[in-house]
Amino acid sequence: MLRRFMAPMFFCAAALLGLASGSAARADTPLPLELNKLEPLTQGEAGCRVYFVVTNPDAETIGQLRLDLILFGTDGVILRRIALDLGPLTAKKTGVRLFDLQNLACDSIGRVLVNDVLACHAGDKPGGNAEQERAACLDRLTLSSRTKVPLAK
Repeated sequence: MLRRFMAPMFFCAAALLGLASGSAARADTPLPLELNKLEPLTQGEAGCRVYFVVTNPDAETIGQLRLDLILFGTDGVILRRIALDLGPLTAKKTGVRLFDLQNLACDSIGRVLVNDVLACHAGDKPGGNAEQERAACLDRLTLSSRTKVPLAK
């Protein structure tokens, strides 16, 4: 009788431990974000095209990753605040995301700050605790820049 009761409990405990260790591993895995390139817009408009390279090392798609970015001028004064959607990010894949900044010259940007993560979740739908998911994504972000403009958090 005891054996019949313990076997299902063992398998449930093993499954829960497996899920916990998977999410713990994901929480410790860096989420690389690189500011790769800044280039002037060429369509006769004043502005700057910004290229980001982002890698999802997870075995699951990141359904949403939205960042709150602050752009500082070369003088240290805030130029602009933008929300940037980088998701969805396919599992085990690197992708390039670009966006255009209208009426802002590339050489006027002195620094880009990841001020916060506005939304972040794995899969198609947000999980149970959006605040924890956002904080975990912010902790996982590892930032770099191939431009003269630093990317920081």
